[in-house]
Amino acid sequence: MRLDQRIIDRTADHQSGVVTSRQLIDLGGDRAWLSRQVTSGRWQRLHRGVLLTHSGPVSWDSRATAALLYAGKHASLSHDAAAYLHGMTRRAPDTIDVTIPADRRVTPGDGLVLHHRSHLPVMTGRPLRTALPDTALDLVARAESDDDALGWLCEAVRAGATPGQLRRRLATRPRLRNSALIRELLAEVAAGVESPLEGRYHRDVERAHGLPTSELQVRQVLGGTWIRADRIYRGFGLRVELDGRLAHPGGRTDKDTWRDNLALLHAAELTLRYRWYHARITPCATTGQVLLGLRRREPDLPAHPCTKPSCTVR
Repeated sequence: MRLDQRIIDRTADHQSGVVTSRQLIDLGGDRAWLSRQVTSGRWQRLHRGVLLTHSGPVSWDSRATAALLYAGKHASLSHDAAAYLHGMTRRAPDTIDVTIPADRRVTPGDGLVLHHRSHLPVMTGRPLRTALPDTALDLVARAESDDDALGWLCEAVRAGATPGQLRRRLATRPRLRNSALIRELLAEVAAGVESPLEGRYHRDVERAHGLPTSELQVRQVLGGTWIRADRIYRGFGLRVELDGRLAHPGGRTDKDTWRDNLALLHAAELTLRYRWYHARITPCATTGQVLLGLRRREPDLPAHPCTKPSCTVR
């Protein structure tokens, strides 16, 4: 039986143009007619039993909705797919991650990655996706480096999660991979670390060499203008700016120069500026330079070498 287009649209319009064969059969369609829509090229089959009701380009939203419909009840977008919908990344992933109950058996399809969970995560939104804290923890659990792990936690906080929410959700998933690392990194995020670069500076420059603890993300008015410093060493007349990809994708800006000049003119504070190379590749040399700045006010300020045999800090 041929279905009236208005009937099809009432279902497809709420599902990014995607329908299931079962939905249309329940509305009075028959399998032979549905099959002809695909073989004629008017519709497209995205997964077994999941159809796109036009012949044009397939949008990411249609692919994501099709993956959920194919995976069935209690399925949710997760990992990179959920991160994209939560605004943790601007790039729509090529593959669609879907989390389903552990006892569900679904044949993987093209461009679809299935994750089985005994205890389903909190789900939210439309299309349905894992909640922001669970999404962040899923991504951190499979991160290949400490920097990647910290990066995802920072993105989660920027997207609206709090370190407290992430800690509470982590407590419900004691067997999660990288749990100890996540707890350590959440302490850094709670202290104000906003990027992997800042995390590297915190661990490999400041903490590894026994430098004084700086204040992070300090906002203040200088010369009638609000400015913010990545790190300020109170009492030492020293600021440190960390130019990472997020805040400074093209390098130092005119606004950065103006801020540094205000700090020098109105607060008599020196600004040292570092990038990824300085914190990740040459942290000991960076520490030596920061020490020179700190020792302008306190010549006998102690510091110690890190665990690297080649460390020159004394």
